[in-house]
Amino acid sequence: MQRDPAALKEALGELEQLNLKRTRRLMPRAGLINFCSNDYLGLANHPEVVRAFVEAAEKYGVGSGASHLVTGHGVEHHALEEDLAAFTGREKALVFSTGYMANLGVIGALADQNTALVADKLNHASLVDGCRASGGQLRRYRHGDAGHVSELLTALDSKTKSRLVITDGVFSMDGDVAPLRELAQSAKDAGAWLIVDDAHGLGVLGARGGGSCEHFGLNSEDVPVLVGTFGKAFGTFGAFVAGDADLIEFLLQKARTYIYTTALPPAVAAATRAALRVSQRETWRREKALALATRFSTALPGIGIAADDANPRKLLPGTTIVPVILGEAARALAVSKALEDKGFLVSAIRAPTVPAGTARLRVTFSAAHEEAQVDGLLAALADALEP
Repeated sequence: MQRDPAALKEALGELEQLNLKRTRRLMPRAGLINFCSNDYLGLANHPEVVRAFVEAAEKYGVGSGASHLVTGHGVEHHALEEDLAAFTGREKALVFSTGYMANLGVIGALADQNTALVADKLNHASLVDGCRASGGQLRRYRHGDAGHVSELLTALDSKTKSRLVITDGVFSMDGDVAPLRELAQSAKDAGAWLIVDDAHGLGVLGARGGGSCEHFGLNSEDVPVLVGTFGKAFGTFGAFVAGDADLIEFLLQKARTYIYTTALPPAVAAATRAALRVSQRETWRREKALALATRFSTALPGIGIAADDANPRKLLPGTTIVPVILGEAARALAVSKALEDKGFLVSAIRAPTVPAGTARLRVTFSAAHEEAQVDGLLAALADALEP
């Protein structure tokens, strides 16, 4: 786009006309019950987590002051990485400043123009951008189709230097879980790395909250590269990559988004350690959040929302994310506004975040919610959907 103020104004006007212009909300919004947060375990305001943050801030200050490889790596970061390695059953972990940076860093370190990247069509934008930035040969497979993955891997030139299979563990817009057992086998058979971004699975799935890998009984041999975030179930901020010791050392040397950015504040690392402890001790949190999601999804047929070809996952509970696909962006915005008028905050998700024609409400559930609030949301949604 040329430097033309009129062109910018025209482009913004076109987005608004198509109901695709994004706006920011000032939070918190008094009087609104939030059903679109990723704070699945309700830990963002947990007293133990807050106390750990405050105590560490008083001890270390509010910033780390430098990158990890200069002077920014402190005792809280080191302890958090040890805790994460134990939590995920991996040899080592490496803390990144954001999930976006973790995904770009991992793919950029492991891939170059001679690498085949086999990626799910509905992967998170950070995985897509990581693939594009790496310069590798990107091949997109049909969503959740492990058979298509095998076909693409088999068709690769035998001279391909390296191969990566890349997927979300839980897909953030649909709430469905990747077929990790089958993907792991396909990757093994082809001598490929399997990279799983389990941002929305960790803390929620598995008996210990170990995420998609624990849910399927997979270890580091099956999933050699595991990415996770702290800003979802653990209620803080930041991300990590876990794997074998040599992988983590290689990332420390080669992942540019790790090397060339300021480390997380030590207080955030301390708060995340506390959140990990609480999540494993108070197992009722994940059980409650999942039960509330089930309560909501199984009630949807009663208000006219049935599973269909556009969203076969809609009535299949199993994660804390339940999409209500409404089709056009204008309708999703209208229903979202109607819910807000009734006291419920549920954002409308539109293209390009989701494919055109599949605009939706992305309803998420937390241990901080109560059954009466879920029932109230259902009643408000039923009213909003009436012709």
